[in-house]
Amino acid sequence: MAVKATLHCLTGCAIGEILGMVIGTALGWGNVQTMVVAITLAFLFGYSFTLFAVRRAGLDLKSAIKVALAADTVSIAVMELVDNAIIALTPGAMDAHLDDGLFWAALLGGFAVAFVITTPVNKWMIGRGKGHAVVHAYH
Repeated sequence: MAVKATLHCLTGCAIGEILGMVIGTALGWGNVQTMVVAITLAFLFGYSFTLFAVRRAGLDLKSAIKVALAADTVSIAVMELVDNAIIALTPGAMDAHLDDGLFWAALLGGFAVAFVITTPVNKWMIGRGKGHAVVHAYH
């Protein structure tokens, strides 16, 4: 269950993060602006996957938002912290462009490391009835 929850989180985070990095890089924004947009979109997409799923299950919008926040906040935060730390610590990655293999290697490598670190966090939370455990009542 923890692996599935982490893959769910990773999918939303990856879509938002890649979109944000592509937007910021393509527009020539600085590193800080690009990372802020990427992290914001990662949270937005990460939450939206859960939000749409529990809305389909019949929850009203206010309740669905509460469930999405409870289910995903820690997972997304850990994933984003690890992923962005990997990118920031990879020499040259923050200055790499979209057509540079280093850009994609750092981004995808960061996701891989974030997945490995976030999975036990999700396992711990699910074991205590937190995180994605709150979503399973609506599936």
